[in-house]
Amino acid sequence: MNQKLTVKDVMSKPVSIAKSALIPEALDKMLAEGVDPIVVTNDRVVVGTASRRSIAEKMGSKKTGNIPASQIRVASVTREDFTSVYQDQDVDLLVPLLQRYKIVVVWDEEHRLIGQVTTGDLLKVAKPEGSIDTMVEIAPRISPDDRVVQLHRRMVGDGATRFIVMEGNKAVGIVTETDIAKILVKLKSEIDKHFENALRNVTAADIMSSPLITTPANTPVAKVVDLMLTKNISTIPIADGEKVIGLATRKSLVDAL
Repeated sequence: MNQKLTVKDVMSKPVSIAKSALIPEALDKMLAEGVDPIVVTNDRVVVGTASRRSIAEKMGSKKTGNIPASQIRVASVTREDFTSVYQDQDVDLLVPLLQRYKIVVVWDEEHRLIGQVTTGDLLKVAKPEGSIDTMVEIAPRISPDDRVVQLHRRMVGDGATRFIVMEGNKAVGIVTETDIAKILVKLKSEIDKHFENALRNVTAADIMSSPLITTPANTPVAKVVDLMLTKNISTIPIADGEKVIGLATRKSLVDAL
């Protein structure tokens, strides 16, 4: 990495939302801007972040009962899961921070929010060396018939954020925390009293991305990173022949720096 770069050289425009905003608005903004998480503010002061995962966890919780998504505010899914730097600090400082946090908030000299740095921003200027098959995450395997209720439990209980959908020995799709968040918000927006019954009928096959498009394990790391950034995606399945060996994610690539 070029030692002369500063945070200002790699940061992007901050994407934020008020903690008083509603959950559907937050998810829509995250999807439209291609960010995860989103910075949460209160009277222009950063109070935390909200992620697609925290939205999915909240929407699927029995504590929300039959409350419509349109009545649940961002404050309820906000976590103090971020750190901060100043724009004139060395860019190398970002590597260990983004190995721990999903986002780094950038302040000016008067401690005002002026930017943010994500794993995607960092990967534009720093790419790990080595073979891509050593930089993958292992995702749980599920079947197309597995219900979203079960996936939500595994996400909350086991920390799983992505699932590879298998039909026999063949990988046919992928389900992410984004897919789970979207279906839960959709159902909670359209159905009130019968939300739990409707959710029980939704399976992985209903929400998965399919067919599963993989990248060969001998693909250069730089090419994988460029594909992620060009397509604005966070996950690429890596395959050795017909077998999916794992998922290259922005997080796994930053961890390899």
